[in-house]
Amino acid sequence: MEKYYIGIDIGGMSLKGAVVSSLGEIKYKTTIVTKVGQGNEVFVNDLKTLIRKILNENKDKEILGIGVGLPGLINSENGIMDIAPNLQVTDLHLYDELKEFNLPVKASNDANVAALGEVKFGAAKGYSDSILLTLGTGVGGGVVINGKLFEGFNSKGAELGHMIINFDGVKCPCGLTGCLEAYASATALLRMTKEKMLEHKESMMWEYCNNDINNVNGLTSFECAKKGDKVASDLVDEYVSYIGVGILSFCNIFRPQIILIGGGISNQGDYLINKLVKYCSERDYGMKMSPKVEIKCAALKNDAGVIGAASLVM
Repeated sequence: MEKYYIGIDIGGMSLKGAVVSSLGEIKYKTTIVTKVGQGNEVFVNDLKTLIRKILNENKDKEILGIGVGLPGLINSENGIMDIAPNLQVTDLHLYDELKEFNLPVKASNDANVAALGEVKFGAAKGYSDSILLTLGTGVGGGVVINGKLFEGFNSKGAELGHMIINFDGVKCPCGLTGCLEAYASATALLRMTKEKMLEHKESMMWEYCNNDINNVNGLTSFECAKKGDKVASDLVDEYVSYIGVGILSFCNIFRPQIILIGGGISNQGDYLINKLVKYCSERDYGMKMSPKVEIKCAALKNDAGVIGAASLVM
């Protein structure tokens, strides 16, 4: 008899829920809009409403557990979410709140669960040691060692985006200066794109944006680089070098077998990956005579959150 699990992916825009089989197949999906800034009680009520809907519409399936991925700091052992800044939720005792469902509940940071999902059912399947680096609004990370999720003390580790790569550099939203996130996130790419456009009025990027700098998006520099614009090409190479510096450090610290790139930037596919492989191979993957580390795009895309969350309780 097939086994089923609920996976919940909590984001700043929506709460996504799914029923996932033990084979990693999504059998049911639903979503509700996130109510940001209305406090713990409203958030919990929405989460319970979502879970009830999933259970009510899947009475034909035996659900064995609930996994939750959260965009914040949570102790996965006791289920206490210290803070989720984007949700404006603090000191939430998640496991206690979900006791009424009489099911095992497990929660972790959203990047962690995505990394676990990739190991069980995605691009890192078959690898014992892997890292997922997500390049989106911020830079998230998940580390799997010997097939197990590494979360660090009090589940507050593996914050890969907050490794400092430039001590006197750009201020990061976390409050520190020069974090990887301040250089390798999609937000950072937008900032750098606008800066280069203002410096180079001749760049094709202006035409791409209909001569309105407010139209800049994550595609602007990459698409113009592919068309031969030198300013855009140099910008992309600079951006890749920041990601590459982070990857080289992760190679030296963890020496995983594979590093996956996720988030919106990963939609550049082989164009991005080939540049990263070239950058890292030219630098001996962090150290001469050390093993090569594979670099690939994550595979689960928008379903990584729910599949990874369900994997927590499998």
